[in-house]
Amino acid sequence: MRGINIRTAKPLSRRTVLRGVGATVALPFLDAMAPVSALARSAAKPIRRFQAIFVPNGMAMQYWSPAKVGRDFELTPILQPLAPFRDQMLVFSGLNASWTYVHAGASGSFLTGTSRGGTSETDVVADTSIDQMLARELGASTPLASLELSIDKEANAGQCTSGLSCAYTQTIAWRTPTMPLPMENNPRAVFERLFGDSGSTDPAVRLARMQEKRSILDSVMDKLADVERRVGADDRRKVDEYAAAIRDVERRIEVAESRSDVHPVFADEPRGVPSTFEEHVALMFDLQFLALRSDTTRVATFMLGREQSTRTYPEVGINEPHHPLSHHGNDPAQIAKMSKVNTYHAALTAKYLERLRATPDQDGSLLDNMTIMYGTCMSNSTRHAGNNVPILVLGGGAGRLKGGRHLAYAAGTSHANLLLSLLDKFDVPLDRVGSSTGPLPIDEIDTLSEL
Repeated sequence: MRGINIRTAKPLSRRTVLRGVGATVALPFLDAMAPVSALARSAAKPIRRFQAIFVPNGMAMQYWSPAKVGRDFELTPILQPLAPFRDQMLVFSGLNASWTYVHAGASGSFLTGTSRGGTSETDVVADTSIDQMLARELGASTPLASLELSIDKEANAGQCTSGLSCAYTQTIAWRTPTMPLPMENNPRAVFERLFGDSGSTDPAVRLARMQEKRSILDSVMDKLADVERRVGADDRRKVDEYAAAIRDVERRIEVAESRSDVHPVFADEPRGVPSTFEEHVALMFDLQFLALRSDTTRVATFMLGREQSTRTYPEVGINEPHHPLSHHGNDPAQIAKMSKVNTYHAALTAKYLERLRATPDQDGSLLDNMTIMYGTCMSNSTRHAGNNVPILVLGGGAGRLKGGRHLAYAAGTSHANLLLSLLDKFDVPLDRVGSSTGPLPIDEIDTLSEL
């Protein structure tokens, strides 16, 4: 079967959704969804996506910062796992966090650029984060405006750090200056949000399917078969691969649920959270991949850990809790241990980037059409330092990012200026983001200053 003739037949809608019993499955971008005429294809706007990945408790800066600026920089130990993506990597030095010297500021200002928080555990105020600014623009074309995920469970209400609300350490996404968004860490809850039937107001339908152990895919298989009859061989392969990815994620969630009571990382984790950090991260990354590939959303935020997290990392030989370890007192041996945690986070992210790069999307790959901000707004964590914060931007930005460079700026340059520039790349120009003073030049020249 040759499938649809895209020169003469009406293309499939980009918003094709398959509905089953308590389920909806959005399709990935297929050739059959492209505009019919060459003129229409050339005029079609690229689909651009934004993602933020936050790492907690500062960075072992001696193992992070490249010595040279410009294109001729050497990858440091923490950046080494990201070597395959060097050409789509921008490393920034010299940027100062807007809100410094407190754990709450590291996460609270990461995407907001805010220079202040509340004054008590009940006073919650920051600034709107750039992911939510982009969600307002990009979310008009997707079922979900944005997706907010984390690895750690929600903290208790009240004081978490420096007498301030837990809101600042348990999210990086702020819909408004007074509305922090919750981050979901349960894969089952995320899966149901992505593929549950949002058109139904009756939870009994979804519950019945889950109790019967009916797969999301099983309820839409007839509709998938119908799509495959209408498209060409390449599109059928894409549909098959996408369906296999959904089934794999669903299977892994079921496995996690079946063993959720066996040696959990935290005794009170919700049902459905894998028992190991690496499994949990991989599953959450895969859920984001499915959401982005199916164009269910174009904006995602992900916290690999919460500020002041006391997680241990036996996977890389670190049995000391992360937060106490981060207060290393500038002891070289402790800093070296800290770097292992930082490198591990980068290595897990690299696996996700590889999958994005291997996935065709429009005229390139998913990674080509993404802008990913990675890092934190705390550098030397033993001092809660907010100067020279470790931040990367990864991806091709749909042709609007020029990677392969280490850019160093004059000391004291606000990282909020970078947030302003990233919005410019999405054609969302603003005069100010948080405490920004103007856009950050990231295209004009390779080397802006000497470290």
